[in-house]
Order: sequence, then C-alpha cells, then structure tokens
Amino acid sequence: MAFIRKKQQEQQLQLYSKERFSLLLLNLEEYYFEQHTANHVQHNGSQEERKIRGSLKICSKSVIFEPDAISQPIIKIPLRDCIKIGKHGENGANQHFAKAKSGGISLIFSQVYFIKEHNIVAPYKIERGKMEYVFELDVSGKVEDVVETLLQLHRASCLDKLGDQTAMITAILQSRLARTSFDKNRFQSVSEKLHMECKAEMVTPLVTNPGHVCITDTNLYFQPLNGYPKPVVQITLQDVRRIYKRRHGLMPLGLEVFCTEDNLCSDIYLKFYESQDRDDLYFYIATYLEHHVAEHTAESYMLQWQRGHLSNYQYLLHLNNLADRSCNDLSQYPVFPWVISDYYSSELDLSNPATFRDLSKPVGALNKERLERLLIRYEEMPEPKFMYGSHYSSPGYVLFYLVRIAPEYMLCLQNGRFDNADRMFNSIAETWKNCLDGATDFKELIPEFYGDDVSFLVNSLKLDLGKRQGGQMVDDVELPLWASSPEDFLQKSKEALESNYVSEHLHEWIDLIFGYKQKGSDAVGAHNVFHPLTYEGGVDLNSIEDPDEKVAMLTQILEFGQTPKQLFVTPHPRRITPKFKSLSQTSSYNAPIVDSPVSPGEESFEDLTEESKTLAWNNITKLQLHEQYKIHKEAVTGIAVSCNGSSVFTTSQDSTLKMFSKESKMLQRSISFSNMALSSCLLLPGDATVISSSWDNNVYFYSIAFGRRQDTLMGHDDAVSKICWHNDRLYSASWDSTVKVWSGVPAEMPGTKKHQFDLLAELEHEVSVDTISLNAASTLLVSGTKEGTVNIWDLATATLLHQIPCHSGTVYDAAFSPDSRHVLSTGADGCLNVIDVQTGMLISSLTSDKPQRCFIWDGNSVLSGSQSGELLVWDLLGAKISERIQGHTGAVTCIWMNEQCSSIITGGEDRQIMFWKLQY
Repeated sequence: MAFIRKKQQEQQLQLYSKERFSLLLLNLEEYYFEQHTANHVQHNGSQEERKIRGSLKICSKSVIFEPDAISQPIIKIPLRDCIKIGKHGENGANQHFAKAKSGGISLIFSQVYFIKEHNIVAPYKIERGKMEYVFELDVSGKVEDVVETLLQLHRASCLDKLGDQTAMITAILQSRLARTSFDKNRFQSVSEKLHMECKAEMVTPLVTNPGHVCITDTNLYFQPLNGYPKPVVQITLQDVRRIYKRRHGLMPLGLEVFCTEDNLCSDIYLKFYESQDRDDLYFYIATYLEHHVAEHTAESYMLQWQRGHLSNYQYLLHLNNLADRSCNDLSQYPVFPWVISDYYSSELDLSNPATFRDLSKPVGALNKERLERLLIRYEEMPEPKFMYGSHYSSPGYVLFYLVRIAPEYMLCLQNGRFDNADRMFNSIAETWKNCLDGATDFKELIPEFYGDDVSFLVNSLKLDLGKRQGGQMVDDVELPLWASSPEDFLQKSKEALESNYVSEHLHEWIDLIFGYKQKGSDAVGAHNVFHPLTYEGGVDLNSIEDPDEKVAMLTQILEFGQTPKQLFVTPHPRRITPKFKSLSQTSSYNAPIVDSPVSPGEESFEDLTEESKTLAWNNITKLQLHEQYKIHKEAVTGIAVSCNGSSVFTTSQDSTLKMFSKESKMLQRSISFSNMALSSCLLLPGDATVISSSWDNNVYFYSIAFGRRQDTLMGHDDAVSKICWHNDRLYSASWDSTVKVWSGVPAEMPGTKKHQFDLLAELEHEVSVDTISLNAASTLLVSGTKEGTVNIWDLATATLLHQIPCHSGTVYDAAFSPDSRHVLSTGADGCLNVIDVQTGMLISSLTSDKPQRCFIWDGNSVLSGSQSGELLVWDLLGAKISERIQGHTGAVTCIWMNEQCSSIITGGEDRQIMFWKLQY
C-alpha cells in the first residue's frame, strides 16, 4: 500500500547513496546541513590511537558520525548536551589525543546515542557521563568553518525558549539557502528555459529536507541543500498526471505532484516558505498540463462509485486524496474505516449484519456506556467543547499499525524508543476491543488493512519489540480465528469492505469523516466533535505572535492528528445497484433477427437504400481513383465526413486534425491539441463537433462552429487508440489495456463549464487494445489487442462473451457484419479471420502476402487496405481475392465509406487522402 510503496522508494534512494544514515536519525523538525569525510580518533587508555573511517554530518540540533564499517554504530551527539566545542588542542583536551592532527574537532559532552550497530534497527543505546570525542577531517582547512557552524548551532540549541531556538535555526537555514542557488548544470538539456526558482523543502514522512526548486519549460527539479539522498530530483512535466495544493501543518504551503492516475504514492511533495511561491509553481504546472490532466472532483468520483464503476476501496482512496490526505504526511495519512466488528468467531459471515461495525457512528460512539461518560464530561466542559481527547488518525496511530515495516519511523517519533510491549499492535482483536472500550482510543484504520501487502502484520525484520507482561515476545500480529494467514486476513477484510452491507452504509461513514457531519451542529448531533486544533481553520498560526506558543501549537497540530478537508456539505447519497442501459434488454448475439414488416407492393426508403448498397458491393471491384491530396506531414490515421459530404476531417501522426473542403478542394483548418499523434476521429450527429483520440491519453472535442476545442476527456493511462460513438455514449480503447464507456454530451459551446463525462463501464484486457468497433445496435463491442486476441463484449452487462486468440500479431482492425452474426478481424500476421458471434468459433481464415491494415465489409465481400498500399477486394464465400487496385505508395491506414456505399475515402502512410468512386 501507500506507505509500503513510499518506503520502497526511499530504500531505492538509500541504495543510491549507499548510506546507513537516514534523515529519520534526526529529531523532528531538525535539518541536515552538510557532511565531511573524517576519522573518529579513539584512544583506549594507552598511547595507541585507533581511527574509524566515516563521515561527519552537521545537523541543526546534533552531530552525527556514520562509520564506513557497518559493524560500528552510528554516533549521534545532541548539541544541547555539548559542554565544549572547538579545534582539537584548544579545549585543554585529554593528553591521549596529543598525536591527533591539526584537522581535529573536539566535542566534550554529557550524553551520546549509539544507533544501528551491525546495521540492526533497534532502540538507541545511550551513554551518559562526561566524554570527549575527536573527529579528524580529511580537509583540515575546513575545521574552522565547521567549528564556527557548530558553535552557532550550539548557541541556538541552548536557548531557553523553544520559539527562540526555532527562530535562530530558521535564520541559519535561510542564510544558507540565500547563499546558494540551483545548479543549472543539472538541467537535462542545454536548451531548457528557466521559468522560476525558489526555496522549498521536500516532505517525506516525519522529515523535511530544504533545498531549491527549479522549473523549466520541460522539467521540475528539486536540489537538496545537503545533496541527500541524491544531488537532484527531476520530474518530466510531460509525465505529470495530477497536482494538488496541500495544507502542511494547517498552512497552505504544500504541493504534491503525481505521475500516476490512481495511486496515493506521489512522486514529490514540496513545502514552500511562501504561499505565493507555491501558487506560482502550481499555476505554471497546471497551465502546462491543462490538456493532459483530468479535473476530477469529489462529485465526479461519487457518481462513478454510486453506479458501481469504482470499488469502495478506490472511492475511499480518491476521497482521501482530495481531502489532503497524503502518505508523505503522517499527520494527514489516509484514513479508512473499521468495517468488521467480529474478531472472535471461527468463521466470518459477511451475510450477517451483526458482523459489521455501525458505520453511522464514529468509533467513540460505538460503545454506549463509554459514550454516556464522554457526554457527561462534554456537557461540563467550558467552550470550546470537544467529546474526544484524541483523534481517529495521527502519526502515532499510523506508526502503531506500521511499526513492523517502519521501525525507524517509530524510533524517530519516540526519540529512539519503541512503545511499551503491551501497548504495541499485538492483536487485531485486542486493538478493536481497545477502540471500543478504551477511555482515550478512538482510532480508525489505514489503507494497508485493505491492500495486498501483509508485511505490516509480520515481523519479517525479526525486530526486538520487547516482552509482554505474560512473558511472550512481541512478534507477528495475532490474527482473528477466522483468518488462516495474514494473506487470508487481508483478503477477507477486502471482501468485507466491498460487501453489500458496507456498500449500502459507507455513505454514512463518509458523512462523518469527509461530509456534512464533520462540523457544526450536525457533528454535535452525531457525537463527532474533536479538539478545535484538528480542524482546518481551527487556528490561524500567523495571528499568534508569541514564538513559543506558535511552535507549541504547530507541534500539537502535527502530532495530535488532523481532520480531513471537508468535501461534502450535504448528506452523501447511498450507493445504487450498478445499471448499464442498452438499447435491447437481451444481448443481440442470441436475439432472433426479425425482418421489418413491409406491406406487399410497398417499398420503403430503407429498402431502396439496401438495394443501392447491394448494387454497390456487387460492383466493388470497379472502384476508381477520383482525386488525391497530400495534406498531412505524417501518416493519416482517421477519416470522418460531414453528412452532406462537403467537409472531410482527418487525423494524423503529425498531431494535427485537418478540415478539407471537398467542394473547393482546399484545406480549411489545421488544429493541434498536443505534440503527440492523433489516432482516430469521428463526427457527432449534427456535424457540430468532431472528436479525436490521441497518443497523449486524451480524447479531444472540437467545435466546428466555434473553431476551437470545447472539451477534453482525460480518461486513460496510455495512448487512446480508437474511439466510437453511439447515443451519447463514447467508447474509447487504449494501450492501457482498457476499453471505457462514457456517458455525457460535451459542452455546447467553448468557454462554458467543462462537462464531466461519467464512466459507465470499464472493459479490462490483459494487454494494449489497438482497435474497437460496435455492432449496428451498439449492444455488442469487439476489441482487438496487440497480442492477437479478439474479444467480444456484451454491453448490456459489460461482460466478456468470447475471447478468441486468433492472430499471431497485433489485431489491426475488427468489425461486425451488418447483421451482427459475425466478426471479421485483420492482423499483422496477414490473416483475415471470420468469427461466429454466438459461439465464438473461428469459422474461416484467409491469408494475404501483406498484412491488411483496415477494411470495410458487408458480410460477404471485403474491401481492405493493404500494407502494400493496394486496395484488395475479397470474396469470403469463394475464399479468394477478387481484385487488387493500386492506391497509395505506402500502407493504407484508414478507410471510410458513405452510407449508400457509393463513395470511399482512404488515408495512407504516404500522407495522402484518396477519393474513390464506383463505376457501374
């Protein structure tokens, strides 16, 4: 889950730096400034000296020496415990150190910590009593500067008031930042243009690291002041998918950047010193990403969840993200509900409502007797009143659950100690019982309880977490009787979260945590009132003039826990049974085909159209080239034509959408949405809007009347390969292995509020989807993948009817016959395959010398565009090629035919569009 992935990222950075040192060895709110290679000079009571090689790290509240040999412990000397600091020989130093070089720094102190001896994570060992350590710098000329820095930081650490200490250390930090700037040699390219540079801190759980932020026209950079854990962090703006403004310590100073669509683990979290810097950087990235990033709102996610297109787990992840919860900030870690209340039965019955916790009540109100005692105290309390003295989510609670995978975080939070063995996360049942009965325990869960990684439940690191009163050692978490293993526990927890009961009641818990019962009289009525400091806007830190009070307040805010940002101010609707509307109640693959009733001797317009189509296909071999135009700079990928046939729209790998007038034979418009290839296009009914799909993961809606983009749908994680439209439904295929079905009409005119497309269904594939097509009634969809599989889907139920692995390479094109009984597919292997829709059986396969890239067919005959540039006419019943017609000089990439089958347009790799006519 989130924290585990974040920890894995940090471990990768540790591998990069090859250090045992971590910022978690610092105190909370402490900074790491610089390091120097040095020797720790030891003396054992004789004239012999022993030198331990390593690096000396200067931090704002301590000196840390990391030996190169992992058998040796890391040494941490708090500056407040130092008695004297100076060059060796100036302190009236011990005569045993007489041989030390002039590059020595002497520290005389009363307390020292020993950490990670033999690289084992364990509580810090403390040695007390007056001692002197000498550190010999490799560069002796730096001794005076280092001593001066240490003396300055020592003075700050020894100030009586915490506010004065913080102010002096902040001044030292800002001075260092002001004397340095971002190293432009770190740019990825010499042609990059600098947009802005400012000071900021990179935020990771429990620690922040100061440095310089720099943004160019192509990259976002962060360069740590101390070069740790690597010299520069670089993020390509083109990779960014989401950005969020964040509160940090209840202040509007944070910015979190994600290069993923659905993940709580961000790529970087920055905290700025000035909110204006944060806003400027956000504006620049948002402007750059305007056409690449989906503007998801809580309401849009809610609609998807209501209709069953998001799981309960996914929905809660999205709500946490929108409510400022981040796995980088333990005071605002994602919060998830306890949903199971039965931890003692041997079997878990998810059909029994008694198995579940009452989701309409906060944890503190689940025990009636405890609630009564709390309410009596609440009534007697002076303003501002609160019911619960602790929060449902705090850094301490998060690390309580995660201590087995994040022991260094717990040691950092608790000054080098683990918690008392009996207060540790020993048992699921015990923890739940304490949340029900304990006087001060009201905590909820974290996402890891509904994830796939069991490591937080298992003491795989073999940590010595202490011995309980009964004599047993703290080891793995004790599971309920109904769980046979940690994996089984997580699986059943996930099943419980997605159960019918939770789906029907989850909105009640959302009201408490993210909704209208979070604040005000509704919160009082729901017994959901926490300390005022935990709420956004509960205190204005800028208005507090006393520095001591301000620091104390901030510390309390960060350690006590924070209530999520409120997302809903009205009651959250309940989940509804997922429904997927279709034109027919039964799937057309097994529905009988009925002829339309026409009276004898009466000819309908439809009959005439059918007759003209039959005539056209009977003469398809007589196709002749009429006109050709080279209007693109790269291969043509899509063709759409207005109803009257006067305007032809084409897309291309040159990233442009072109509008060509067939009457004037002139190019009328050229539109570019991004710098990436467009893959297909279509016209909406009414000819007012043209839709284009792009390799930049987006679908673009272009208003022909207004001459500009009116909407952007950002619904995929990879290139969109093909789109279809029917009855206000958009079907989009993507290389991200999905086909998505969207409901909604784009904004009628540009400049109006962007329309939110609702995701109705997601058809998941194992690999990239390269093509899709609908049957005539739009009740079935066929998809073709890059690994040669043809899939037939029933859109009424959004389920897979058949999966046919019938090509040995990419499926280039696939389409239903007009009667929906068969599917034809072409692939990179040169095959034309005919599949029976009802049984999924491959009933015919023809082979050509070159792959056929695109085609149109009437169920019997096929007109295909070949890799060779020819147009081929196939007789499926006779299993032969009837005609080869010379066309393009490169592959034919797309083909369009009008409804009467009398006019055809092709596009090719030769950048041309060709107009063909039938000669009867």
